[in-house]
Amino acid sequence: MAILIVDDSVDSRRLVRRFLEEDGYRDFLEADSADEALHLLKSGRAPVELILMDLQLPGIDGIEACRLIGEDQKLRDIPVIVVTASNENKSLPAAFQAGAVDYLLKPVNPIELAARIRSTLRLKREMDQRKQREAELLDMAHRLADANLELERLSSLDGLTGLTNRRRFDELFLHEWKRAIRVGSSLSAILIDIDHFKAYNDRYGHPAGDECLRRVAQTLRETAARPGDSVARYGGEEFVAVLADTDANGARALAERMRVAIEKIDVEHAASTTAPHVTLSLGVATMTPDDATNPSALLSAADEALYEAKKGGRNRACGRDLTADPVPRAELRKPS
Repeated sequence: MAILIVDDSVDSRRLVRRFLEEDGYRDFLEADSADEALHLLKSGRAPVELILMDLQLPGIDGIEACRLIGEDQKLRDIPVIVVTASNENKSLPAAFQAGAVDYLLKPVNPIELAARIRSTLRLKREMDQRKQREAELLDMAHRLADANLELERLSSLDGLTGLTNRRRFDELFLHEWKRAIRVGSSLSAILIDIDHFKAYNDRYGHPAGDECLRRVAQTLRETAARPGDSVARYGGEEFVAVLADTDANGARALAERMRVAIEKIDVEHAASTTAPHVTLSLGVATMTPDDATNPSALLSAADEALYEAKKGGRNRACGRDLTADPVPRAELRKPS
């Protein structure tokens, strides 16, 4: 990387350059004014590692040039050593305040020049290394945070179907229950069961059974696409959906759309006594939660409705509207 020498005297620039060459430095840029120096720096023609800046320059002086360099995000880390005559020492405080890191007196002493430059470059490289380590640590922290988020996401998913798993569903269900209490809205749940799934596995084998579960899960997820809807794998061939701010009619309508959607994908099920393709039985329940009721009451009511659907011949949705036909308070009361 180059050392930029800024001085309006050609002789002074040549003298400084000769001293530096004798000390082993080879790459230089030269400017006879602050304007030219700033143009060279901003053009990026060559990377500059250090600037030797005369304080007395035509136009913009060295102090103002230091200030402009320090205000530029791309240039501010380049150290500036100001060069001044002994009778200009009163300008040094302003130069340091403007961003200079060190100074040299004219006439320049080659030994002092070499020592100041070595010291400044060593400090700059240490700071560059520290910033690089900080950047690497920050990048590592970001990647670790992303990895933790991904692990958290994966821990909330069912490995086979990609749906929310039972543990995460319990958390979501309790969250929606509490929210419904706060806003006084209705909450619905749908329990979903693949009809005769054991017979499906016996007939087609477990790999085919897994693929059937994946296709059913994808269809349910696509059907319950509203932001307030959440579909999860409940266990085995059972799925569950919780529907925020959804009344009984809306929940029954969604359950019917789910049932029809599974029929339309037409997955063969020759072992079923209900239909020649995979079908669903669905139990729907709706209630308006309050502090006196147990969250499990909604799922229990959906389970009872699912039992009714199976008992009624399967491939159907049955429902219970607890807002219109509440169960006895003893069934809803929180356990002591």
